Amino acid sequence: MVCVCAFLTLAVLAVFGQTSGFGFVNYDDAENVSENPVVERGLSAQAVGWAFTHAQSSNWIPLTTLSHMVDCQLFGLRAGGHHLVNVLLHAANAVLLFLVLRLMTGSLWRGAFVAALFAVHPLRAESVAWVSERKDVLSGFFFLLTLGAYVRYAHEFKVQGSRFKVYYALCLVFFVLGLLSKSMLVTLPFILLLLDWWPLGRWRHGREFLRLLGEKIPLFALAAATCAVAALMPGQVVTTHPLPLMERVGNALVSCVVYLRQTVFPAGLAASYPIPPNGLPMMKTLLALVLLVGISAGAVVWRKKHPCLLLGWLWYLVMLVPVLGIIQISKDAAHADRYTYLPGIGLAVAGTWAVGDWSAGWKHRQAVLGGITIVIIGALLVCGHIQASYWRDSQSLWTHTLACTSGNALAHLRLGAALAKNGQTEGAIGQYREALKIKPDDAEIHSNLGLALFQAGQMEEAIGQYHQALALAPENAPARNYLGFALFTKGKTEEAIAQYLKALESAPENAEARNNLGFALFAQGKTDEAIAQYRLALQAAPENAGALSNLGNALLRKGDLDSAMACFKKAAALNPEQVETWYNLGNGFLQTGDLEQAVASYRQAMRINPRYADTCANLGVAYFKTGQVKQAMDSWQQALEINPGQVYVQNNLAWLLATTPDAALRDGSKAVALAAQANQSSGNRNPTILHTLAAAYAETRSYSLASTTARRGLELAAQQSNVALAATIEKEIKLYDAGKPVRDTPR
Repeated sequence: MVCVCAFLTLAVLAVFGQTSGFGFVNYDDAENVSENPVVERGLSAQAVGWAFTHAQSSNWIPLTTLSHMVDCQLFGLRAGGHHLVNVLLHAANAVLLFLVLRLMTGSLWRGAFVAALFAVHPLRAESVAWVSERKDVLSGFFFLLTLGAYVRYAHEFKVQGSRFKVYYALCLVFFVLGLLSKSMLVTLPFILLLLDWWPLGRWRHGREFLRLLGEKIPLFALAAATCAVAALMPGQVVTTHPLPLMERVGNALVSCVVYLRQTVFPAGLAASYPIPPNGLPMMKTLLALVLLVGISAGAVVWRKKHPCLLLGWLWYLVMLVPVLGIIQISKDAAHADRYTYLPGIGLAVAGTWAVGDWSAGWKHRQAVLGGITIVIIGALLVCGHIQASYWRDSQSLWTHTLACTSGNALAHLRLGAALAKNGQTEGAIGQYREALKIKPDDAEIHSNLGLALFQAGQMEEAIGQYHQALALAPENAPARNYLGFALFTKGKTEEAIAQYLKALESAPENAEARNNLGFALFAQGKTDEAIAQYRLALQAAPENAGALSNLGNALLRKGDLDSAMACFKKAAALNPEQVETWYNLGNGFLQTGDLEQAVASYRQAMRINPRYADTCANLGVAYFKTGQVKQAMDSWQQALEINPGQVYVQNNLAWLLATTPDAALRDGSKAVALAAQANQSSGNRNPTILHTLAAAYAETRSYSLASTTARRGLELAAQQSNVALAATIEKEIKLYDAGKPVRDTPR
């Protein structure tokens, strides 16, 4: 037995151990874990209360939610740790299944084979390799513990042992924990009744059935209570565009057959199987009904000679009932691999015990069955490993899904989002357009397409897509947020603020909308109001690096340098790849006079985004203040290559080109061109730029023009009460009148 348990554990690790290097995918992982501010914070009394009063992704799964919180407490948002917990739970389930079957039937090798099938079958990939499907492996763990406790209870009850009440109590406790992990376990009491018939042999007469049924009343009551609580949670049942009842029944029948086919021949498995837009063909539904009735009739006919067939078949059907979609729980999925996690055990038991019984008279039975076992388990090991590998990232997952399915709007949408996140904007736009061909009335697709078009610079079409999304779903807070940002970018700040406020009416905890509202208020000079919005955003999402960085900027404007720097440093720690944070941090260090740290921060921002013009410009300032003239000039030159219209950068570079003591770096003609362009942009009204232009003229030996320009600058400096600049220009005029250029050595 120890060897079998060790083999099952190693087999699970061989197939699913690879997931410890996988990331989160854009399929409920953000909502459940990676972008859920409550879950991210880890365990707390408040978080426990939240878990029991909120549904996640249309599922009331408080214990599963708590397990995600524990993961965040242990691993943070390092996805590998979350994946590893799923793998370990699945390995424990495979071992538990073997031990429970051994306890129920006394058969070692048949139980081992069923457990091995369960451990490595490709249909398990979705439940194990997907972080959000923790509910399967966790509920499976308590399901199997419930079965084990019940079997021990049945044995103790039969021999009138003293501990049967203890085992019954454990059965109830484990069942409750399983229901809190995933309410799909509501049919477990029926499975226990089936086990009473075979293999436990407790149900032989009608009066025994009534006693056994009464024995399960507490379990049925717990199941009913779970259904009632789950039904009270908002978002549990699809209320938008539900399928007609007969279509749902037809889909349920076909799904049962599809799962049978996938169990025997697990090819073409995908993350999502779309509901056919025009419903299933009637003939397909009728054939599925005939096949299911035929298998059921055969199981009934053979029930005495081969009770395993009826037990396994009814196990399969009964456990599938909650997820067959007769009560519609998804608007996108016709069926799903994950739904077979526990129902598939029934098929494995039926097939394994039936083959074991039928082969009883074979010659060389052990060798033949051993060879078949090695081939089957070996093939499933390879296929399971390949199937799990598709879950390594979102792009791989949805590319594979599209290769296995057609008319799959969800897969196009999610692949588009993955491409957009990876910077492949054009590819994302293409995927969103394909999704709209399939579902033109989907607000989320319009919203995402608008965002991609915005990133591609197609502003007007982006705004049009946002308006279409809002026409379909006026309460769509993300679309309103995106629309607000597009309007803000166009300079329509008041209209943008109006959109942000509407978004927050429908989603008050939308941290991004709060952050953007704060940014718009900050742009209007309403610093205190902006700070209030940033703080509200951080209440909703304490790990929001963007809101922290923006709060730091606002505090910097208020003169609270210490608090601003604390915000910048925390934001950089939370999101080391956010260029704006490093840019802001550099600005803070520049103000504190810590020039080395300022240079380091700007260089980090440049590493992340070499095309961020403001970073290049301020890096030049930091270099200039440290006396690194060549580096300052190179940074300013790079900034102008990215954004040629930066007046103050033109002025700074022109000043160094005209005044640096290093003759190899001076270029009077280029200095004149840059300073003249800056002067023209500023309307010939900026004394600092005229001061630079005068120095540039002097470098080209145009001293008369330099003196005239400097006097104009002096006049403006006096008008603006800029005493220091006026004094500097007066000294430089004397140099020009004497036919000498300016030389400036930075300190």
